[in-house]
Amino acid sequence: MNNPLPVTIIMIEDDLGHARLIEKNIRRAGISNHITHFDNGTAALEFLFNPASDPARHGPVLILLDLNLPDMSGTAILSRIKETPRLHRTPVVVLTTTDDKVEIQRCYDLGCNVYITKPVNYESFADAIRQLGLFLSVIQIPESGG
Repeated sequence: MNNPLPVTIIMIEDDLGHARLIEKNIRRAGISNHITHFDNGTAALEFLFNPASDPARHGPVLILLDLNLPDMSGTAILSRIKETPRLHRTPVVVLTTTDDKVEIQRCYDLGCNVYITKPVNYESFADAIRQLGLFLSVIQIPESGG
């Protein structure tokens, strides 16, 4: 059995406090994977679609995506990722404050793998991210490819 390449986590989150909390609690769950953070959709898409930095060429990728970004909607980013043959298998975990049922349904229709509503309460949010970290430690992530 060959050693799987480590999964790179790409976090697209404009709230710096949330980004720190997410990373801290993923680390607390024992996940040491590299996390690349973007605070806006434009920079994240440039990274994902730039052949030079193409993370999918360097092993599997998992994307943590906030829907409420300053420059574009997270659903637009999700749609672009899932429409692109070399990225369409990339797991996308939506992490957002939006708990609107229509928005949740839309994200699953667009291909998100997991939808997590960020609890407003700090402790609940930290707990939810710790659970996400445990989830990340056991899931299998496919290699990207067309």
